[in-house]
Amino acid sequence: MASDGVDERLRALGRGLLRAERRRVRAFRRWIETTSNLVHLTVLVAIPLLLGVVTALAEAVEFLPYLLFPPLASGSYTLFSSPEGQQASPRRFVGGLTAGAFCGWLALAATAVLWYGQDPASYELNAAAVAVGLFLTGAVTWALDIEEASAFATALLVHVTGASQVTYVLSVAVSSALVAGVFTLWREYVYEERAQFLYESTRGDDHVLVPMRGERPTATAAFGARLAAAHDAGKVVLLDVVDDAAAAEQRRAEIADGSDAETAAPSADPDPVDPGDISQQWAEYYEEPAATGGTSTVESSAATLETESEWIEETVGVPCEVVVAVGRGSLSKTISRVAAETNCDLIATPYETDGEGLAPHIRSLFGGDTDLVVHRSYAGRTEWRRVLVPVRRAGDVAHSMLEFATRLAGSVGRVSVANCIDDEGARRKAEEMLADIAETADGPVETRVARTDIQSFLADTGPEYDVVIMGASQDRSAVSRLIKPPTFERIRTVETDVVIVDRNY
Repeated sequence: MASDGVDERLRALGRGLLRAERRRVRAFRRWIETTSNLVHLTVLVAIPLLLGVVTALAEAVEFLPYLLFPPLASGSYTLFSSPEGQQASPRRFVGGLTAGAFCGWLALAATAVLWYGQDPASYELNAAAVAVGLFLTGAVTWALDIEEASAFATALLVHVTGASQVTYVLSVAVSSALVAGVFTLWREYVYEERAQFLYESTRGDDHVLVPMRGERPTATAAFGARLAAAHDAGKVVLLDVVDDAAAAEQRRAEIADGSDAETAAPSADPDPVDPGDISQQWAEYYEEPAATGGTSTVESSAATLETESEWIEETVGVPCEVVVAVGRGSLSKTISRVAAETNCDLIATPYETDGEGLAPHIRSLFGGDTDLVVHRSYAGRTEWRRVLVPVRRAGDVAHSMLEFATRLAGSVGRVSVANCIDDEGARRKAEEMLADIAETADGPVETRVARTDIQSFLADTGPEYDVVIMGASQDRSAVSRLIKPPTFERIRTVETDVVIVDRNY
């Protein structure tokens, strides 16, 4: 018995260590999803490794002079630190270093032979040769539009390397080509493809659970369906929660029987169920527990749920399932349980309030283990082509919001990523941040920097778009939230759909 207790404690300790390790891995993934962090980490690792390899080659073949390493290191930093910048060109990098070395050698040889009549190999340092070499370097780099700073460095070093000048020029060309080759491979297969293996939203969030609640559940179901439809393996699960097992069994039977489901529509409306009216039927169901028109609430909601599923499959083209669950404990726990049982990695729930704030079950879902989007429908829209994504900073949530935006907009839509600043001094930094975020999108993305507060910007600009997608601000402190509530709690008057995104992985 004692050994069993020890084994159980060891297993519990192991599970705790495993959870802690997973949290560290998730934290590191979130950190590296920020483009600037990825670039800084690459600079921290790549440049020391590259210069280490070059040093090893220099020692092995006695080909590279050690004094070449400073301009080589500074040029390498220029490449990797700004992979999309004007200076991040392998052609300019290799051409600049090599042109500088060649011009320096040419000036040295010409001065030695024509001016002093000496052998260039025995002629190392002369003021005239330095001046001519730098002049030639400036003229050549200007004419060819290649790297200038490193070129001036290699033009000077030819005078003090102590190696054969021709050998020096060749060593500059070979070493710079090696660095440029590594940079090209990194930029093409790592940096430009970072969304494919770093940002989990590009692979996940294709199984969407939609609790059918609120005033316009049809709109939220359509929203979840269009997110799921972006992936071949996507699916939508519509969830209905009832209070007791008997009602759940009856509703499941009604949904499973297609013919009964069709005849179970409210008798007050003899026409076929129009998907555009489904939201109103659900609103009536949740507001009026009693049956109307002689038809039970269970039968009516079962018909509506099945009709909704068929409409999603026919209109959006994504598989749709229906789940009727018995509420056990809090609503948020029931929703989370069903998400796990149906293998859903995203919950799309309608926006609901409780007085002045979010409904309790939505607040609980924000702290859950499954990614969450909260959809506030403004007018029951079921298609979104113009999408605005206001971001506060780069990170995993920003990339997720952009990914969702491009899924909704498709190839013919319009996506805008925006940031609000307080003064003009922050504009360049904001533009760079938005550019880093926009680069990861598959299609064209507009970037906007507005010198105004976020509330005014959304009030003025929001109606131009079909939906505004924003983050949940989960990283803010309690004091910050008390002083200034999250943005999504201050935009109830924005006249368009609003979606709140929270990453809980």
